[in-house]
Amino acid sequence: MKIFLISFISLLMALSLVACKSVKISTSDISSSQTNGVNESETKKNGLTTISDNDDTAINSNKSSIPHKEQPAKDVRIRLTFNNKEIIVKMNDSPTSLNFVEKLPMTLSFKNYGGTEKISYLPQKLSTKGSPSGYDPSVGELAYYAPWGNICFYYHDFGYSTGLVPLGSIESGIEYLKSLDGDFTVTIKKY
Repeated sequence: MKIFLISFISLLMALSLVACKSVKISTSDISSSQTNGVNESETKKNGLTTISDNDDTAINSNKSSIPHKEQPAKDVRIRLTFNNKEIIVKMNDSPTSLNFVEKLPMTLSFKNYGGTEKISYLPQKLSTKGSPSGYDPSVGELAYYAPWGNICFYYHDFGYSTGLVPLGSIESGIEYLKSLDGDFTVTIKKY
């Protein structure tokens, strides 16, 4: 019973240290067998343990600074350049949007489709995990059509479509998109 109580108290201490996110833990303080079943990962290095939780932050005994987090997708902008013009798009905060930004830079050929959108097929499909099953885009939005693996800019109103995933909205330059006739090539980079 004493061993169980000591193990339980050690586990509680370790969990409270993880919650504080600023504590060094020695491998002699807590064994991995005492943390089995806890939703955390441990990495042992040079006698010290790094514990990380599910929000991508970590306690690292070798660093005194706060861990770096990725810039949220909602604060990311991309620049599309073509024919000495540019369009700036503010990306939304979704896994699919972030997946698209991670693949940049790229150069794509766009074409008109249905008199409402300009589309281009991506060399590789995007992840749609956690995305809505569809949506109703507005003029000036960038979207991903998962069934075909293409991105699209809407320059006319369009209705709800299953498989359509919002990526972002044009902040500037939509007038250039509306005036383009025929196929055109675009270079897309993170802004």
